[in-house]
Amino acid sequence: MEKRNPFRKILSFIMLIIVIYIFIQVYGIYKEKNLNDFVRAEQNLYSSKFSRDFNVKYGEKASYKIESPTYNDAMIFKEMEVTPNTSYKVSCLVKTENVVAKTPNKGGGAQISIEGTVARSNYITGTNDWTELTLYFNSKNQTKVNIGFRLGGYDDVCTGTAWFDNISVKRGVTDTSNEWNYIFLIFNNLNVTLNQDGIMKEYRISMGNDEIQELMENMARFKSSFEEFSAGKIQINYDIIQIYEPITSLSYDEKNAYYVSPEDIHLVLDKYLSMKEYDHIFIGVKLGDLSEKIEIPVNDWIGLGGMEYKGLGFSNIRLPNNNKSYVYRYAPRVNEFPEEVFVHEFLHTFERNSKEFGYERPELHDNEKYGYKNQKVTGLKQWYIDYMNHTIKDSNGNTYGLDPVVYTLKPVQESDFSFFTSIDIEHEPQNIIEEIRDLVKNFIRLFQKVKLNYINEQGET
Repeated sequence: MEKRNPFRKILSFIMLIIVIYIFIQVYGIYKEKNLNDFVRAEQNLYSSKFSRDFNVKYGEKASYKIESPTYNDAMIFKEMEVTPNTSYKVSCLVKTENVVAKTPNKGGGAQISIEGTVARSNYITGTNDWTELTLYFNSKNQTKVNIGFRLGGYDDVCTGTAWFDNISVKRGVTDTSNEWNYIFLIFNNLNVTLNQDGIMKEYRISMGNDEIQELMENMARFKSSFEEFSAGKIQINYDIIQIYEPITSLSYDEKNAYYVSPEDIHLVLDKYLSMKEYDHIFIGVKLGDLSEKIEIPVNDWIGLGGMEYKGLGFSNIRLPNNNKSYVYRYAPRVNEFPEEVFVHEFLHTFERNSKEFGYERPELHDNEKYGYKNQKVTGLKQWYIDYMNHTIKDSNGNTYGLDPVVYTLKPVQESDFSFFTSIDIEHEPQNIIEEIRDLVKNFIRLFQKVKLNYINEQGET
């Protein structure tokens, strides 16, 4: 009878211990690196670190951690199937440590985003304990979107560390009524310092009472005219709020020169948007005063539309530098359509919505292409009426304009989620078997990636 070698038994035991140790190490690395199929994305590749944190977390599961020792726009995102023209709400808790945005007021910080778009939640900078973030969005004509959790921004980069936890996604019931609520924020004062040809120059500008009154009257005229022009397809409510705290920041681009972007006044916007649900934002601003020989450079605009803040349309209404101007002043046979700027800039939001939802429409500035010319007393009033009612005609009898459905394509609000369906986009493993399965799947994926890189390298050589 053959005797068993005791050393073989000991060797087998040692090998078992080694295998168990290796598995524990690999499992530990997997637990830290497993992002539940979230995709890593960086502006500057390999500059940020992505991991799971089992120590800094809010709930029972590990948080998602992004560390950026140098300025970067870093994000983890996951593709989610969506139903077109449907309201969605994404929320999470975020904790931050020493988060610094490179450029103030550009939307950089810890936030929830839709990858590839400007859509975002509030953003957090500095050092903060767990804070809730919420992103509302309409899927428009899309069937898939990439939901991202970001340390950075669409137009900015950050340093620091952010932890994301308690991720929640809800599908709501979209409000398809034609009743729109507007907020008109009139900024009475402006105090900014701008770099003009290498010289820092301070601008202090205030509105007069007559100018403020004109803006208020034109908001009332806008409501009446827009409802009338649309033949009752829209109902408008609005609030006017005067802001006495001065604007201290302006944005700049080559096309428009200086203007007010949502990020310049985001603290004021967040304050009032948290109090009531609004569907569009008008802001009134004055950027010059000829009587004081003050003129902030602008490139031939009196109103700017088509901008967006958290899914809401955002429009600049600028007072002329000459306080004797008739731009916003009703005068028979001189200016009988002073609310035109309000109408025009809001229609840019309808124009953008039509495009994003997949509806055909003429470009708002293509009036001359269809034979509409600016009239001395009434401006482009008839163009707007026909544009809003899809009654623009060409020589062949075809009609063009806004699809009537656009009057019901409103921004997503919290009230859309009185009834909701929860969606799990994390797919966190529920037991050790699922974790092992994910471990094997990730190992195979890594092996395939290494193999592909090797094949590519061999092909290049």
